[in-house]
Amino acid sequence: MQLSRFTDYSLRVLLYLAVNDDKRATIHEIADFYPISVEHLRKVVHELSRCKYINTYQGKNGGLELAKKPESIRIGQIIQHFEGHSTLIDCAGITCRLAQICTLKSVLSIGQTALYEKLNEYSLADLLENKPKMIKLLEIV
Repeated sequence: MQLSRFTDYSLRVLLYLAVNDDKRATIHEIADFYPISVEHLRKVVHELSRCKYINTYQGKNGGLELAKKPESIRIGQIIQHFEGHSTLIDCAGITCRLAQICTLKSVLSIGQTALYEKLNEYSLADLLENKPKMIKLLEIV
């Protein structure tokens, strides 16, 4: 399983905001740091805001900040939200002679469920283990 770019960027935005929790960040600031297209990042930020992971503010003192404490943001939930609930294999979309007896789809479904359950054991706060070093990297920008 490989994460989509949208999911990857969503995690990066959340991580950036968690490290940079002393002030609001801007889309341009985050785009420059990673380097990511501002327009693509704008779509990511919109979805994160819509899902209530971040708050956005307009105006002179505007910017982005986490809407929840890092401890309450579960990694598995984020990935599952952005990746969707699609199965790892689409048996209905192909002709397969084993379709009536094959258990591959159910085994993969069990594995996918286990993956999300395991990822939900971790929060955004768990990713901040090296926060002092991360802060130094943010100062470079």
